[in-house]
Amino acid sequence: MEKLIITVATTGSGTPLSKCPNLAITPEQIADEVYQCYLAGASVAHIHVRDEQGGRSMDFARFKETVERIRDKCDILINLTTSGMEFSEEVRLKPLELRPDLASFNAGSMNFGEGIFINKEDMMKRFAQAMREYHVKPEIECYDAGMVENSLRLHREGFLSGPLHYQFVLGVKGGMAATERNLLFLAESIPADATWGAVGLGRQALTISTMAIHMGGNLRVGMEDNIYIRKGILAEHNVEFVDRIKRIADEFERPLATVGDARRILGLDEVWA
Repeated sequence: MEKLIITVATTGSGTPLSKCPNLAITPEQIADEVYQCYLAGASVAHIHVRDEQGGRSMDFARFKETVERIRDKCDILINLTTSGMEFSEEVRLKPLELRPDLASFNAGSMNFGEGIFINKEDMMKRFAQAMREYHVKPEIECYDAGMVENSLRLHREGFLSGPLHYQFVLGVKGGMAATERNLLFLAESIPADATWGAVGLGRQALTISTMAIHMGGNLRVGMEDNIYIRKGILAEHNVEFVDRIKRIADEFERPLATVGDARRILGLDEVWA
């Protein structure tokens, strides 16, 4: 098996501070959390930002400050979100101007909790073209199997360049449940040369992470997806999740990928050559 890429998702956009008072929301706090996870073995940081009250935000200035603070501290690969049900297409695409290494590419529309997350065919094509323009590798976010099919069609039509990289996000209300069977099905549905990672939300986070390690995939951890380090015990820092995965990966004899390893595995130096 290849070395294991750990992505840390420190913040997300959904969990309120009232449920998780330890959540990093300022650019300084997010950068500090990312750096501690980098020292512990994470090689990719998936970044959302919040407003001053901790609410959802796609504020470009906050993205810029967060990215600059992280890059001042370390060379971890940066993956910026382009999501946000309530934001315009223009606002969602704006973070690409910071030229991150990767960005989330949402591969279809869906019910998302109580809302509807719109990613129509023409939007997906424009997002793919924008990522190509800025030399940003798409991380194809798949919440259900139909999104895999969308990505394969866009690949055949030349909008997404291979080898493709996927993130299977399981357990969202409106998407596929976070089960072993669903993860196996998704992993077997993508091209042989594709890379993939997985994340299970909430109580299934550890199950999906452990299965991804066993299957040769990669994984995402952090307070965006799960705020409890043990049943009923809130995590204080994102590094707690990274440390736990390190222990499990060691039992499976899968060493962690360095940033250089992750660049090679994801083909970041070759994709725009």
